[in-house]
Amino acid sequence: MTNRLAQSTSPYLQQHADNPVDWWEWGEEAFAEARRRDVPVFVSVGYSACHWCHVMAHESFEDPATASILNDHFVSIKVDREERPDVDAVYMDATTALTGRGGWPMSVFTDSDGRPFYAGTYFPPEPRHGMPSFPQILGAIAESWRDRRGDLDAAAGRITGALADRDRRIQPGEAPPSAEQLDAAVTALAASYDASRGGFGRAPKFPPSMLLEFLARHAARTADGQALNMLAGTCEAMARGGIYDQIGGGFARYAVDDAWVVPHFEKMLYDNALLLRVYLHWWRLTGHPLAERIVRETAEFCLREMSTPEGGFAAAYDADSEGEEGRYYVWTPQQLTEVLGEADGRWAASVFTVTERGTFEHGSSTLQLLEEPDDLLRYGRVRAALLGARQHRVPPDRDDKVVAAWNGLMIAALAEAGALLDQPRWIDAARRAADLLLAVHLDDHGRLIRTSRDGRAGNTAGVLEDYADVAEGLLTLYSVTGEEEWLAVAELLLETTLDHFADGEGGFYDTADDAERLVLRPRDPSDTATPSGWLAAAQALLTASALTGNARYRESAESALCIVSAYSTPAPRAVGWGLAAATALIVGPLEVAVVGEVEDPVRDRLHRVALMGTSPGAAVAVGTPGSTVPLLADRGLVSGGSAVYVCQHFTCDAPVTGEEQVASAVLAVQPPR
Repeated sequence: MTNRLAQSTSPYLQQHADNPVDWWEWGEEAFAEARRRDVPVFVSVGYSACHWCHVMAHESFEDPATASILNDHFVSIKVDREERPDVDAVYMDATTALTGRGGWPMSVFTDSDGRPFYAGTYFPPEPRHGMPSFPQILGAIAESWRDRRGDLDAAAGRITGALADRDRRIQPGEAPPSAEQLDAAVTALAASYDASRGGFGRAPKFPPSMLLEFLARHAARTADGQALNMLAGTCEAMARGGIYDQIGGGFARYAVDDAWVVPHFEKMLYDNALLLRVYLHWWRLTGHPLAERIVRETAEFCLREMSTPEGGFAAAYDADSEGEEGRYYVWTPQQLTEVLGEADGRWAASVFTVTERGTFEHGSSTLQLLEEPDDLLRYGRVRAALLGARQHRVPPDRDDKVVAAWNGLMIAALAEAGALLDQPRWIDAARRAADLLLAVHLDDHGRLIRTSRDGRAGNTAGVLEDYADVAEGLLTLYSVTGEEEWLAVAELLLETTLDHFADGEGGFYDTADDAERLVLRPRDPSDTATPSGWLAAAQALLTASALTGNARYRESAESALCIVSAYSTPAPRAVGWGLAAATALIVGPLEVAVVGEVEDPVRDRLHRVALMGTSPGAAVAVGTPGSTVPLLADRGLVSGGSAVYVCQHFTCDAPVTGEEQVASAVLAVQPPR
């Protein structure tokens, strides 16, 4: 018999539809039931690709005895953190405050008003390593609810008050970061940079996507070799390590070690969208062939394995298959020989660092490519054979819900990569995803819905990152195609952002002013695995202001970036996307108008040269004479032919018509090589 979750649009929630736990989805009905029964609420937060979420589900939520305790003494709510990042943010803050750390599965106990009074992450089914068992936790909380309710009420009040105090401590600087502050941020990053293995800090290592974008922009603006070395060293180490799928393309979520050898094997759409664009910008800056290869392979992976029939991109692939983490991706020397034969098997083991001892569990190895192979034809044949053989393995489950924000990031990455690497298929894929967002995720009132599945919209309102990242994607798609509808919708989304998410102090809340009320309205300027909605909004507003001349957008972007000044030196790793946006702000950003007739091949060539420019965050508009797009308005042909106008704050230099002239005009400095 299934429970209420069987009707959910979330694949993660549906994974729990057969549990004996009487699960509820998040909503007022669940809290009303808790009030009716006078019981506490258990909120379990996770996501479909989370390994330890699966472990706790098998150990506890599938166990009839544990389910009986939950059903008798609690109202149990299951939350997909990817569908409800607002709920996740509030209770993650509480969990971190109570335990000193966070993670998933997240296990939070609240009163019937949603105020948390106890929290943790994974709890084992029996006492282990000094941890109480989950049944012990449930028993103690049920007893306290019955006999010491006042203590729990007091704890809920203290925790809620502490969360409010934390929010009040978010204090922006007086101005966006200066050039000197950006230089200091690079110096601060260098102090935690791992010069021998790439990345920042110690294990586990996560792809620092937003920081890498900042370093690319900083290197372009200043020719700073230190910034370029950190960018190149990290990108190369990740691309050659086990965190990168050497035969299928695409990146895993993070590495459990400090050398990128063993990943936590789930693949997330947002990581691959962000990293695809980082490697594209590394290639644009330096021409490095490894960067180009990673862009091509990652884009093809996303189109091949992340695309949905409706035209969007799925959220994630699980880490596990056949009950084992990483089973789909790892190899032994014997398995290589079985697929490739003796000679090619030995060669592949050497090339991919597959050893008898293994680098992972049970003598298996992740695939690494520590050096370029000496025989590229053989490498291509071997790689194709291994990919074909792997496709006969049982694949990990795919979470095929479409998340608006993450699709926005992928639209931007595919559109720009398609233009720079002459891959029209990638641009077409970006268009299809944008069409889906407009058709399914944008309601009749111009408001975004966060998720959809099988072409059916979910019931969760879009949060700040949805508006900001979709706007970013549509602005990039406009810059690549010149199709003005994308710019118009991006402006609509940014107007909604300013009208409904602004905090009145220059920043943004994560939820709209008319969204569901939680115990605290979340607001956080720091990046996580994805760009902070606050900082993503600043970046999109800055680009839109450069294309449209809208002073409100410019002023709002500058105000939003003031928070980056407070973080830039003490905690630059928290605001990488903001540092990248601030870099664009310092150089203008450049406004590049490409004007010409649609059929003119010269316009196409000039347009691509403009897009290849390394000036940080340059905004490129392309269209015909007489276009209503403000950056293009009153910009005419030159001697009857296509021309490029390079401007700052809508003040333009004389138009140029040659490719070399355009290339020179859109470089911040001569990039280091």
